[in-house]
Amino acid sequence: MLRNLMRGIVLLLGVLTTNACHSLPGAITLASGGKSSMSIILPQEATKADKHAAEVLQTYLQQISGARLPVVSETNFKGSQAVYIGKCAASKNIAPGITGEGFAVVTNASGVFIKGASGKAVVYGVYHLLDEYFGCKKYSAATAQVPKQSALTLPAGLQDVQQPAMVYRQTYYPPSNNAEYLEWHRLHQFEDLWGLWGHSFYKLVPPAEYFKSHPEYFSLVNGHRQASQLCLSNEQVYNIAVQNLKKRFADNPDALYWSVSINDDLGYCTCDQCAKTDAEEGGPQGSLIRFVNRIAKTFPGKQFTTLAYLYASHPPKQTKPAPNVYIMLSNIDAYRDKPLRQAPSAAGFRNDLKGWAALTKNIFIWDYTTQFTNYLAPFPDIDLLQNNMQYFRENNVQGVFAQGSGDTYSDMAELASYLQAKLLWNAQADATAVIRNFCDGYYGPAGKYVYEYLQQLQQNRDAAAKPLDIYGNPVNDYNGYLSPAHIDSYSTLLDKAEAVVETDTALLNRVRNVRLSLEYTVLQQSRFFGIDKFGYLQPDDKAGYAVRPNWPARVKRFAEQAKKAGVTELAEGGVNPDAYAAEWQTIFAKGYTPNLALHATVQLANAFAPEYPAKKEQTLVDGVTGYNDFSYNWLCFYGTDLIATLDLGKAINCKSISMHFLDDPRHWIFLPSAIRIETSADGVHFKQAGQLTNTDAVTEEHYNVSIRNNSLQLPSPVNARYIRVSAINQSVLPAWRFRANRKSMLCCDEIYVN
Repeated sequence: MLRNLMRGIVLLLGVLTTNACHSLPGAITLASGGKSSMSIILPQEATKADKHAAEVLQTYLQQISGARLPVVSETNFKGSQAVYIGKCAASKNIAPGITGEGFAVVTNASGVFIKGASGKAVVYGVYHLLDEYFGCKKYSAATAQVPKQSALTLPAGLQDVQQPAMVYRQTYYPPSNNAEYLEWHRLHQFEDLWGLWGHSFYKLVPPAEYFKSHPEYFSLVNGHRQASQLCLSNEQVYNIAVQNLKKRFADNPDALYWSVSINDDLGYCTCDQCAKTDAEEGGPQGSLIRFVNRIAKTFPGKQFTTLAYLYASHPPKQTKPAPNVYIMLSNIDAYRDKPLRQAPSAAGFRNDLKGWAALTKNIFIWDYTTQFTNYLAPFPDIDLLQNNMQYFRENNVQGVFAQGSGDTYSDMAELASYLQAKLLWNAQADATAVIRNFCDGYYGPAGKYVYEYLQQLQQNRDAAAKPLDIYGNPVNDYNGYLSPAHIDSYSTLLDKAEAVVETDTALLNRVRNVRLSLEYTVLQQSRFFGIDKFGYLQPDDKAGYAVRPNWPARVKRFAEQAKKAGVTELAEGGVNPDAYAAEWQTIFAKGYTPNLALHATVQLANAFAPEYPAKKEQTLVDGVTGYNDFSYNWLCFYGTDLIATLDLGKAINCKSISMHFLDDPRHWIFLPSAIRIETSADGVHFKQAGQLTNTDAVTEEHYNVSIRNNSLQLPSPVNARYIRVSAINQSVLPAWRFRANRKSMLCCDEIYVN
């Protein structure tokens, strides 16, 4: 595609992709009628990559044309034309300027030359030839699509020279677990390049080994030592890290990079020496960079990466990263509904990128391209990926880790991976054409409907003008691009897509995998809608509300299709499809809990957290319970108390009042310290009916999520129209979860009156 646009042009722009194709009259014939007069030539001292490239080419050429070209050493070749692989003597003057993982596909009177500069570049060249010129496609981890052709020809005078836009290119989705997919799309895996990856402090100085005996090796936070991070001014920390790295170097001598990075937590050290350094450097990133530089100086022959993430995202004021240190800058705080170059939420990232670029040329980006809390939720960012990649290149970024869903299937995983791979190699590729070609090639006749579905998602995302959050959920967009009306429209398109491929099992299954995202959205939103329209409950004469008859079967179908698609977890660290189905069975068994306060008028004394609005104050009386996910069906109060006054509309005899609170310390959500219940006949004069105290709310360190039922049985029925519930938030965080600038959040799902 790009070759056709640039035919006759040689484009050389530093490390930018070069794709220059000249065609002259005539053609080079590789095979015709199932036969070939050509051989595949290997250099006398062929590398492992050369041999692999020759084998791949031989295999696919035979599949395409029926002709099997012999593989011979250049010293034994006596013919006039051949396909030359690697750095043969005959290839000496072919594309002398390629570097790194660059490659060239060239034709002349002597035949075809596929030459790579280093590493697997020659293999990349072979797959490029197969894909670009012979129509083979590798859209996913599935077997490549190979067209049958009686004649295989290449234009004479072809000069296709390629240089990657990035030196590190990783798209983190299931297709990358396939070795051929990686080579076909010229991708990397961090397991192959890094001897130590990502958050590494806890690996360099393991808390399990040292914290109990040497707490001084770890962060001083609010006057207490915590294992959240390391004390980087402690000499023994440096010594232990050095010895740890030496052992790792010996165990993995071929690794290119080594991560010396903060843990995935806050809680940096505030001891006197660390604080002094940080004051000089403008923040805790100062201690980090000085520590990493010291490590880098100790091992000048190694390359190190460090995460510019959380409190370490800003560039230091004084210290530049050492020449063998790469900054891996995270953009985790940015929403994904606008390009990073213009999104208000990405302003901090843009400033950090500019600041780091002024200090070093060694910058990688840790990008985020899925919804980590709901992998299957529709996440329409496909149309923004090219703009973001171009922005990275404009700022001289050298590599990108595009974090998707990893090993588990997620929304449009195949397309996201495929497009990202194209853009990581060439940020100027025609992204629209890539998307269209993918849809048509991967989904066949259904492709046009899948493409239209993607277009509708993007248009409705823009019309909603709401943040697209990598930590959001499909419930929060029930009145936006994932409204029930929009979902009906999307579903209609996918109905058409299924209809045109209903006789092709493979294509039908691919379309059904696309539909998984809609099904997941409908199921999740039904928990939110509850007893209302689109909820999983419907009116029932006996129980008030009962589970919709078709819902259990719908959940079962979803779980089965999810497993077939390769879904192993529905969120980062979340449940698998079977566990999700089991959750639903628990919900079905529980059914509906009657509540005399259903749809009561609620007045709040304090504002709830606007990031998690649920149904606003009606959340507390909507007849729907909360689950382990705090982001929906819970009314959250950050740093304030829950004080809710319910107007039941008329006086009733109250026997008990109960409510649920969430305990989720990982997200700084804690049980209330106390709960006070008051009743009133007139809404003015209140009388205390009882009080509950949670003495164990924050005493012991724990990170499991649980839901606590707090119930007050009244000694005798109280006739009241108004009920006031006051749940007192934790005034301070427990020492084991203390973080500067953090407060406790209190979450309540429902107030029951019986």
